[in-house]
Amino acid sequence: MGWQGIIFDLNGVLWWDGALQEQAWARFSAALRGRPLSPEEMALHVHGRNNQHTLEYLLSRSLAEGELERLSEEKEAIYRRLCLAEGAGFCLSPGAAPLLDWLAAHGVPRAIATASGRANVDFFREHLGLDRWFEAGAIVHDNGTMPCKPAPDLYCRAAQVLGLPPPGCVVVEDSLSGLEAARAAGTGLVVALGPPGEHAALAALPGVSLVVESLAHLPAGELFARQR
Repeated sequence: MGWQGIIFDLNGVLWWDGALQEQAWARFSAALRGRPLSPEEMALHVHGRNNQHTLEYLLSRSLAEGELERLSEEKEAIYRRLCLAEGAGFCLSPGAAPLLDWLAAHGVPRAIATASGRANVDFFREHLGLDRWFEAGAIVHDNGTMPCKPAPDLYCRAAQVLGLPPPGCVVVEDSLSGLEAARAAGTGLVVALGPPGEHAALAALPGVSLVVESLAHLPAGELFARQR
């Protein structure tokens, strides 16, 4: 089966915000438990995870009624302020806009599968111009009804939104939990995105078929030649 559609992670793929996410969570963790998160904790419990997972990890307990919404908004308010402080640097990642333009011009179905909540998705739609390339319904986000990555649910749902079977979809991810989610969903081609120093480790992960430094290096013309 040829690849028919593509699903992107948002944070770390379409928008390179890893450092800002870490700053926001470090500040929030320090306020919540008296110390920031370690790099290992960031990799395991922040990147690719939804807020419920990270908050329950920080608190070492399940959240009480109302806590998820309240604590999430406190953390995300910090994060959104950091994004806006970037000014012109708050923009799509290198190569993203030309790639999305090409996919749209060639009729390749596109979706996003993100652990971000609705408030942040709306924030990104406004400031990153996502509506230019993605219908609102094609941005599958953490709405509290699906398990977070590394569970496959977000990617299965995104494929369903596109009207495609998971094996017909290419996925571009950067986080360990997201890459595992894409593999578990049975997607056809899992592309890992990361800096050159991480390429060997990413290529060795189960299910990863291609590693790129940025979306500028994704060979869309080869992957979706049948769409032309």
